[in-house]
Amino acid sequence: MAQNPSAGQGTKESPWVLKTPPGTSEYTLYRDDSQDPPVLVCKVGTTTLLYDARAIEELHAMLKAHGDWMELGSADEQKEAKAGTVEAWGRSADNPRGGWYGLKKGLRGRFGMYIPPVLEVLGLAEVEHNPKGNRMRAL
Repeated sequence: MAQNPSAGQGTKESPWVLKTPPGTSEYTLYRDDSQDPPVLVCKVGTTTLLYDARAIEELHAMLKAHGDWMELGSADEQKEAKAGTVEAWGRSADNPRGGWYGLKKGLRGRFGMYIPPVLEVLGLAEVEHNPKGNRMRAL
């Protein structure tokens, strides 16, 4: 079941206020098209993470091709991502970027935590909201 974000528009002036898939943490996220390439700016407390904005369309396309539920598998950059998860794809040499979607060295992980709710709010994917082991699939 989709979470209801704030009335944000996904801009710096009006960011989305989202919750992590387990619903345990709130964060804001917006798209900054002034960067080249455009970035997704994710603010979690006092930490700012940056992801390549092409992740939205490219993750959606991968999920459509996958055709079924895929485990999120969120992990910090310093930890190995579980094979076959959204997190592993978000750092794989086989994805369209040829590696990490995360752009801030040391904070490139957690792709599987912070990007799936964006696809959900955009109506591109369904995301589970269980305490652990959440999955997503393309709509």
